[in-house]
Amino acid sequence: MRHEHSTPRRWGRRWRHSLRLRLITVFVLLALAMAAVFLGGMQRAFSTGWREAAQPLVADYLDRLVAELGTPPEISRAEAMVVRLPISIRIEGPKVNWDSHPFRRSMRNFGPRNGDWLTRSTADGHRVSFGLGTLPWQREPHGIGWITLALLLGLTALAYAYVRRLLRPLDDIRAGAERFGRGAFDQPIPLRRRDELGDLAQRINTMAHDIQAMLDAKRALLLALSHELRSPLTRARLNAELLPATPEGEAERAALLRDLAEMRDLISDLLESERLASPHAALQREPVELAALVREIVSEAPDGGRVVLELAQDLPAMPLDRLRIRLLVRNLLDNALRYGADAAEPPHIALRTAGQGVELEVRDFGPGVDPAQLERLTEPFYRTDSARQRTTGGVGLGMYLCRLVADAHGGTLRVRNAEPGLAVSVVLPRA
Repeated sequence: MRHEHSTPRRWGRRWRHSLRLRLITVFVLLALAMAAVFLGGMQRAFSTGWREAAQPLVADYLDRLVAELGTPPEISRAEAMVVRLPISIRIEGPKVNWDSHPFRRSMRNFGPRNGDWLTRSTADGHRVSFGLGTLPWQREPHGIGWITLALLLGLTALAYAYVRRLLRPLDDIRAGAERFGRGAFDQPIPLRRRDELGDLAQRINTMAHDIQAMLDAKRALLLALSHELRSPLTRARLNAELLPATPEGEAERAALLRDLAEMRDLISDLLESERLASPHAALQREPVELAALVREIVSEAPDGGRVVLELAQDLPAMPLDRLRIRLLVRNLLDNALRYGADAAEPPHIALRTAGQGVELEVRDFGPGVDPAQLERLTEPFYRTDSARQRTTGGVGLGMYLCRLVADAHGGTLRVRNAEPGLAVSVVLPRA
């Protein structure tokens, strides 16, 4: 029963969403309305004007038909007359009682409401009534009905084909918008016609070209700045390390080295994010045992000894980029250790089979994240703390890099509130 109710709703949503179906509906309703108005107007015009013109002619013709039937009326002549003419005859009288159409009372619906002028009386007391008989187009009603239905369906199909061809550029525009939204600007929207939809497609292609140029310029600027900043940062760090160590300046020297290290890491993250975001990003794939790699990264972390590992056994080696997967796991582990430092339970790392791939989940038991901010956690330079204090972490590139690494491997990254804490799961395909 629920399925019966859901089908009309589904078709209703599809009708409201489809411009083609709505245009076809408008065409069909307009055709039906025009036909109804035309037939109604013609019927009204004929019903009010034909009686005055046709009544004298019909009356004279009926007198001739009654004379032809004879006195008293002969049934054989009436039968021949019904065969020859599209009329019905009913004879009522003392000698003859006969009806050509006993199951049809066409005379009641024929002519004016007062049908006395369609009735004649003979000299011997018989009453002859006339009405409509079997019309020529009623002799094969099924054939005419099917032909009419076929014509209506054919006209509707032609209208749908024309509308579909007319609106075909909308499909190209929708597909092109989806490609441009994914950052694939190499394939423009095809220009099929030189009409308003063709102009719209051309304008969207121009807009996509301009966006691609702006993105390429931004990427080139970031890469150039990152490359140019690396050398002076390296020299500044070297000079800071060569400063003479004094008790008074040791704290300032350590703070300077820490700031220089953060700037170096920021530049490295920027370079890596731009490489992964590029459509020509290349992965150095090699067989990698994820479980062994996770254990290695956890053992290198300062507080890795308190991390709980739940790693599935006998997982096959997967073709992955070791350095970038290492970056992904390290960033997720650093976030879990940072935000779950004061939690009652240590972070958990789970590795398990998920369909045709492997799922890596890193969960902390900290305060979690506001649900309104979950979808923005993987955006570049986004931080949940509005103050952007240095003590709470980097500048918001860690989760963004993790998403880029997962996308580059054909996988997915999902963030959810585990209550308590935050859980980040990455699904990587096996091939």
